[in-house]
Amino acid sequence: MNGIISIEGGVPLYGRVRVEGAKNACLPIMAASLLCEGQITLRDIPALEDVYTMCKVLTALGAHTDYNPEEKKLLLETSHLSGAVAPYELVRKMRASFLVIGPLLARTGQARVSLPGGCAIGIRPIDLHLKGLKAMGAEVIIGHGFIETIADKLHGERIYLDFPSVGATENIMMAAALAEGTTIIENAAEEPEVVDLARFINSMGGHISGAGTDTIRIHGVSSLSCTDYTVIPDRIEAGTFMLSAAITGGTVTVENVIPAHLTPLIAKLKEVGCEVVEEEALIHIRRTGPIRAVDVKTLPYPGFPTDLQSPMMALLTFAKGTSVITETVFENRFMHVDELRRMGAQIKIESHCAVVSGRDKLYGAPVKSTDLRAGAALVLAGLAAEGRTDVGAIYHIDRGYWNLTEKLASLGANITRTEQSH
Repeated sequence: MNGIISIEGGVPLYGRVRVEGAKNACLPIMAASLLCEGQITLRDIPALEDVYTMCKVLTALGAHTDYNPEEKKLLLETSHLSGAVAPYELVRKMRASFLVIGPLLARTGQARVSLPGGCAIGIRPIDLHLKGLKAMGAEVIIGHGFIETIADKLHGERIYLDFPSVGATENIMMAAALAEGTTIIENAAEEPEVVDLARFINSMGGHISGAGTDTIRIHGVSSLSCTDYTVIPDRIEAGTFMLSAAITGGTVTVENVIPAHLTPLIAKLKEVGCEVVEEEALIHIRRTGPIRAVDVKTLPYPGFPTDLQSPMMALLTFAKGTSVITETVFENRFMHVDELRRMGAQIKIESHCAVVSGRDKLYGAPVKSTDLRAGAALVLAGLAAEGRTDVGAIYHIDRGYWNLTEKLASLGANITRTEQSH
């Protein structure tokens, strides 16, 4: 099923909203469950399309999955894996399914995975993943539409990543958890989701240190044991709700959040004219005046997250003055610009930069999600636009936001969702 989100804009949002567990943390953690023989319990797992897809990938590999969406609890039984092939029809839907290659190789000595799919936001090459696995002793065979890896036993190695890729860091870290000796990843990704994966593996008896810095050390162990683990809150969902308060001129408290994970966004929201108060697991945000123009540059963590670039752009279309947004992480992440222009936004693309000339108003229009975060940006723009906005292709949004329409409605938004067949 797909649907349309319809918004009558111009309503300031007020109230409290709770953030789900992090999509970008739970997917690699689900993949890492393959490292263990036994039952894993994962908590605060959101009922997202990507979660269901990853469950299907794990099931295809022989794991048993039992997910309770009401309790947000996932039981994974991984004692008897029956296959080492992640099927194309699942992998093409979601790039994160490529993360099974590292743990599968480490546990079974082989893995065959179709070339990945997911949002069309850039090349995102997998060569860094393969470079790391080769360095640890794997043979890599690239066929027509698939990649196969084989290794009798992986061994520790010093691996330098040309770019601090999150996926490559995670895949290498998982493979190294069961390798012989010590693996050192240099220029590693520092994202909170990488730290959460390391904590999960350590909770199973792994020996990983340095996660959250640019150098991660993994001391391989012979086996890992069962665990019960709760994933971190989703900083991108939290940021989206913070931006919803800013763009509508409301006051919102975001619950179940780690403020330190949102430092770059908090800094920019203060610059644009918002009051932001941080507590232990809460962020209160209130816009105190007109939106001021700011410049934004996306960078690997702890820089401004690329996943919040398009929602931030929606806010800056209403700013007083001209903002420049520079995208350095994904080369194709301005696909939402044409849709925002349909609503009256004044945005000019110059190479990796978007020059946003703020306007007093945007106007509701039929628009279409081009990827997950672009969909969120269009919903935010619709919340503040004059008139009705209909956002289509919202299956993209369902990949990363659980009950987004209901949560925004609980804050006072005039927003509805209608389902329709593909």
